Amino acid sequence: MTEPDIPPAETLSADRAATMRMCAVTRVVRPVAELIRFVAGPDGSVVPDIRSKLPGRGVWVSNSRATLEQAMRRKVFARALKVGVTCPSDLAEQVERLLKQDALQMLAIANKAGAVVTGFDKIEGMKGAIAVLVQAWDGSLAERRRLQGYLRGRGADRADPPVVQGFAADELALSLGRQHVIHAALRSQEASSAFLARARRLDEFRVGDPAAPGGSAPDAVPAEALDFSRS
Repeated sequence: MTEPDIPPAETLSADRAATMRMCAVTRVVRPVAELIRFVAGPDGSVVPDIRSKLPGRGVWVSNSRATLEQAMRRKVFARALKVGVTCPSDLAEQVERLLKQDALQMLAIANKAGAVVTGFDKIEGMKGAIAVLVQAWDGSLAERRRLQGYLRGRGADRADPPVVQGFAADELALSLGRQHVIHAALRSQEASSAFLARARRLDEFRVGDPAAPGGSAPDAVPAEALDFSRS
């Protein structure tokens, strides 16, 4: 079976100017926020560039562990980068770790900005809208559900606040500089929105490509609809 053509790698200047890119595996053009960029490192290994800042030619892959593993099996990176690169066997684990670190760093920034409240009782007594509810996945399921029930309608526009449960209690505690954290709530601030976006990016990588197999994501467009001649 003949492999489909792999879209060419793009230079960093072109990547930074772009708002849409083609996934090298699915060939669906999507917003760059829904993809992950990869480059060849100095040692010739494939390196994830989750913030799209590393120099060199880049290849974009949908933000999905399954899609990344498919790219590794099909040797997409070597063909797209046009150089002899090696693909680490733990590349998917590297991406997940970096996405997690990125989200937890933003949670720490939100905490320094005064946006974070921790503890069941303190969160229950908060005034104003709650931008995000963060709960440790290894905390009591009954307690997590109970707090979610108390906070119904307490989000923006009286909706339920979004819930993030992708981190362990010790990871939250380390990020927030506390000894024990099961529940944390973020007030409506810019840093809170940035944290939520990063947490959702991590979840999307773990869960899978929202554009497959049921069809394209709402923001995806066919590759032929875009002109890459000026990239």
